[in-house]
Amino acid sequence: MYNQTEVFNKIWEDYLTQNPTVKEVYDLFTSKGETVINDHIAFRTFNDPRVNIDVMSKAFLDMGFEYVQDYNFSVKHLNARHFESNSDKIPRIFISELRLEKMSPFLQRVAKDSVDKMSNDVLNNPLIFLTGRTWGKPSFDIYQKLRDESEYAAWVYVYGFRANHFTVSINSLKQFPEIKQVNDLLTDNGFELNNVGGTIKGSPVELLEQSSTIAGKLPIEFKEGIEEIPSCFYEFAKRYPDTDGKLFSGFIAKSANKIFESTNYYKD
Repeated sequence: MYNQTEVFNKIWEDYLTQNPTVKEVYDLFTSKGETVINDHIAFRTFNDPRVNIDVMSKAFLDMGFEYVQDYNFSVKHLNARHFESNSDKIPRIFISELRLEKMSPFLQRVAKDSVDKMSNDVLNNPLIFLTGRTWGKPSFDIYQKLRDESEYAAWVYVYGFRANHFTVSINSLKQFPEIKQVNDLLTDNGFELNNVGGTIKGSPVELLEQSSTIAGKLPIEFKEGIEEIPSCFYEFAKRYPDTDGKLFSGFIAKSANKIFESTNYYKD
């Protein structure tokens, strides 16, 4: 059995290395006297049976998480699934996978070649979602071609298997109980938000409001040289109670589609 605290600490520590501004955002909240509770953590993968959602979720299920719901993002050719612990202090887990059969032969080949290069030790690692990129130095040319077809695939090709984003639970904040207050705090302190479809995705009627920073950029050593590209981002979510008074626990596909765009900001 895995030590849940240790696993989540490792996920967080790795995430900090992949997001240039996340610690600044976190420290901004704590400097205001807030205790940051995570709503959910998201991971990306391919539907290759060696690394698909079933593989990525096994350790979480072993740690006591339970399957809650499946999601379909037809435009982005993604499947997703979310899992929950029995504690509201433990973040939900949201894992998505790219439907490779819907993609070009080029993208399918890159994905297969990448997974083919993973060692058996990595493929059999229960914590595979913490292994990062193990298929060697990426090609910037391939990265750009993948981005033209699927930013999602390009991100996985470069960053491998790790947290794509953490999400602050606005419900747990004392001084900033509304999403607009959170967004104003962030923009007032120089953080840029994802404004695809507006900075606030969702609504109280839908029982979920979300916003996110745009992904910070990291210098990556490609075969062709070092290039700065988008990495991970930080999300913020406020949940509302349903007619039974129970806090909505799921996700809204049309909002999540826009949140995925947080890693799309790329300038030559």
